[in-house]
Amino acid sequence: MTSPTIGVLALQGDVREHLEALTAAGASAVTVRRPEELAAVDGLVLPGGESTTMGKLLRIFDLLDPLRERLAAGMPAYGSCAGMILLASNILDTTPDAVHLNGLDITVRRNAFGRQVDSFETDLDVVRVGGEPMRAVFIRAPWVERVGDGVEVLATVPEGPAAGRVVAVRQGDVLATSFHPEVTGDRRVHALFADMVRERRTSSTPA
Repeated sequence: MTSPTIGVLALQGDVREHLEALTAAGASAVTVRRPEELAAVDGLVLPGGESTTMGKLLRIFDLLDPLRERLAAGMPAYGSCAGMILLASNILDTTPDAVHLNGLDITVRRNAFGRQVDSFETDLDVVRVGGEPMRAVFIRAPWVERVGDGVEVLATVPEGPAAGRVVAVRQGDVLATSFHPEVTGDRRVHALFADMVRERRTSSTPA
């Protein structure tokens, strides 16, 4: 089987780092800025950045409706930090016109851990990635305040003031993390997502 083609939404954030991580995971990684580029990929990564700005850029680049349509049709997606916020069905502490894509039945709180100066790192046990705990980098990160039916919790903060807060989830073919695995060199989250895209493509291919 050929490598899946996975796009990285290239409007803001760690685009290059996600491309490198996906390539290391065996995917054919490409940037996505136009509707026709979105239409050509098997899955999509929504990187970190500033979620309200990214929502505005989705409208400017005529990507908002096509992205919603592809998600509704079952396209696999992975969102890190701001990407998690965009994929949520409900967002707290944001503007009334904030974009949400309804890819995950979750409620997220923006900047839940505090400002940029409150960014931190910790080790997380992440379900489905296997191996040793994962070093997780949180930068003005959200957390998940509510998970709906069918949403699997993959990781929670182990200790400190935010102990127990949900920071990684999966629902069907949609994955999201509050943290930034693309900046640590640990490719396990991207490998998990690449496998999800492969499985989805296989199940969608006529026998």
